[in-house]
Amino acid sequence: MAAAHWLNSLGCLSLSLLCLFATTLQVTSAIAKEATEPSSPASIADASPTKLPKCDESFVSRGGAVSGSFHAPELINPSNTSRQCLYTFVAAPGQRVLVEIRTFNLRGKPPDGAAVGELPACMHEYMDIYSEMTSLEASELVNSAFGGRYCGPIPPRRRVSLHRALALAFYTDKPYTPPTLFTGTYRFINSSEFEVGSPVPNTLCSFVIEASKRKTGLLLSPTYPGIYPKDISCNYQFIGQPGQRIRLEFRDFDLFFGGPHCPFDWVRVYDGPDNSSAVIGTYCGQQRNLVLYSSDERLLVSFYTLPRAANTQNRGFKGIFEFSESFVKLDFISKHDAEHIRGSECDQKILSKKESTGFVYHPNYPFPYIQKVVCRYFIYGMQDSQNLERVRLEFQNFSIPKGEPKPDSCADGYLKVYLRGQEATDSYDKHDAELCGEGEPGPPAFPPPLLSDGPRLVMVFSSGELQGRGFKAKYTFETEYRVPGTAAPGGECAFTYRSEAKKRGEFNSPRYPSNYPSRTDCSYTLVAAPNEQVTVVFDHFKVKADAWNATAGLYGGATCSEDWVEAWWTGREGSRVPLGRWCGPATPGPLQSPRGALGLLLHLHTNNEAVASGFKARYIFEPAKSIFGDCGGNMSGAEYGVITSPLHPAPYAAPARGAASRVCNWFVTARPGKRLLLNFQLFAVEGHLIDRGCPAAVLRLWYESPGPPLELCGEKAPTDRWQYLSSSNSIRLSFIIADKSVGAAGWRAIWTEVTTETEGCENACAGACLPRAAACSGLQHCAGAAPATKPPHCAASAGGGAAPLAALIVLALVLAAPH
Repeated sequence: MAAAHWLNSLGCLSLSLLCLFATTLQVTSAIAKEATEPSSPASIADASPTKLPKCDESFVSRGGAVSGSFHAPELINPSNTSRQCLYTFVAAPGQRVLVEIRTFNLRGKPPDGAAVGELPACMHEYMDIYSEMTSLEASELVNSAFGGRYCGPIPPRRRVSLHRALALAFYTDKPYTPPTLFTGTYRFINSSEFEVGSPVPNTLCSFVIEASKRKTGLLLSPTYPGIYPKDISCNYQFIGQPGQRIRLEFRDFDLFFGGPHCPFDWVRVYDGPDNSSAVIGTYCGQQRNLVLYSSDERLLVSFYTLPRAANTQNRGFKGIFEFSESFVKLDFISKHDAEHIRGSECDQKILSKKESTGFVYHPNYPFPYIQKVVCRYFIYGMQDSQNLERVRLEFQNFSIPKGEPKPDSCADGYLKVYLRGQEATDSYDKHDAELCGEGEPGPPAFPPPLLSDGPRLVMVFSSGELQGRGFKAKYTFETEYRVPGTAAPGGECAFTYRSEAKKRGEFNSPRYPSNYPSRTDCSYTLVAAPNEQVTVVFDHFKVKADAWNATAGLYGGATCSEDWVEAWWTGREGSRVPLGRWCGPATPGPLQSPRGALGLLLHLHTNNEAVASGFKARYIFEPAKSIFGDCGGNMSGAEYGVITSPLHPAPYAAPARGAASRVCNWFVTARPGKRLLLNFQLFAVEGHLIDRGCPAAVLRLWYESPGPPLELCGEKAPTDRWQYLSSSNSIRLSFIIADKSVGAAGWRAIWTEVTTETEGCENACAGACLPRAAACSGLQHCAGAAPATKPPHCAASAGGGAAPLAALIVLALVLAAPH
């Protein structure tokens, strides 16, 4: 069935052409007589019994401005015979035909697409259009482009003949056709408006437009405002005089839109004499406010349409052009470190060369600016996986008259600044600053220095009707770290957080939560008041460590050799005490400056390899606690003792509501010449030393000097040996519980005063010699070994030594209890 319909359509199309051949011969004769004679429909009563009445009409111009109307024929066709009526419009030399269908209601419901001229469709009643007839000779009509077949209630859009002739072929096999089936108007128009310049020989629609012959004029697509032809290529070459530029403004632009890259029909504008010149832009679809400027006195506009079936309904374009010496000279851009944006009168862009600097100027600098000029400045800092910059703008000269009658506003010229780099047309009313008036050195300076919010800053300068001296401004690209805090004045990655400025806040690695850049060193200095301490809690931590080999909470140079975060206590006299170096996924435990210290110093180092998301942390300044914190104590003068987490054997608890942390500090000192052995009998603290670190709670152990403390969290298995021998006669333990802690079972540790002389030692452990009294304590002084049976000397000393020892253990437990 579909094949039969297609053959029928082709047959109807052939019939249209045959009838059109005959009509054209009559039209040619009519042109010779220079007559304009619309023929009336033949009367049905006068028809021959063997011949259907004629319904063709011809409209021929005599050369004047002629217009008129037409309508469908009235046909009575009881036998449903196929009828074809031809409406032919022929213009005089120097003219074209414009036809517009006003009403249209041909019977039938074409499938999707048929209303815009696709075949096969519209089987029983339709109108074929031919608007690209190149010759009136019958032998050439078969080569004329087919303009589409239409039916249904949607009328074809207006048509303008490509040459002098246009034909409409109406077909029906319905029993009755009313005159109101379709109506339309025609007009013979002057073809000279399509000849925008000197025609290029042997081309259909290419012209050379020279400023010496015409400084302004219209630029029309070949059949505007009618549907433009398919399969054409037109070139419009503009040639001005030295010192001139060309302005091209499209007042109407309507091409088929095939996608953002315009793969089908397009207008392409070249900034030069031919298609090897730089391209200003390629345009299709519907364009509004499209105004383009050449960089010098030459410009080429190319219009191309794809060879295809007649399935578009677009009208093409209408523009105006102007050659002029008064357009802005571009040397104020080209002489400085900026780039003219092709196609604009005076827009420019400035790209960072990594922390570079330069100047921007008003047009016509160093002379007063030109009136009624709008120039845009796009200043772009670097933004990629390794770099992020912002723009600092400082004015050195500024003079833009405010105008009347509102001296407190910019009634005439202005300079609008967009600190977030708003570039969309509908965002230009959302400026961050509108500047006009006379500049003042201050203080305060006017205009004030401006800093972009991100890597882009945009300025729009409008000169208005009054003339001024204009402006000169220095731009500086600074690295943008996106770190809260007081930044260093020199622009380096260094930030300070002072108690007197803010008691609580956050800080993070550069560009968090995006990856931090490589080859970066950033410092974070937290300064507490003399009677305060500062606590830092990490909420996110991921620092690149491909060669990470962390073991049991020992963080240092051997562990983190690529990217890392380091921390120190800082003293008021300038001293620093290292707390550790962290990398990988192991989050540092909560940090707190000791009583009397200046505060904390943290440092992020990244190398030139891969990166990660970095860290985010919170800081809290609080009144200083005792040297022991919330619990803890000082232990000395005994041979051994026990230290436990708060509330042990019950689980330890989170800090009080509103507090940043809970801290317990123990200081254990042995006699001179002795050392300390610490054995953790039980240990269960939130976290995991390797997988996620100790973000909620941590126990730090200082047992080796010099060097940072050992950082402990997680859970000790019963068979694990967590035993540490000090390098001197003192150790320090600091247990810090952050406000986000949920609690855990806690820990219990036994400390013992030992010597390293093991020769002749009765009770050796881990390369150390335990005191004789340790064997009588009933405590597990040595990891992995259960308390042995008490030797005989324990009974002999029970009367004098047991009581003091028991008292010492009780004292240690009291000191460990929460206060």
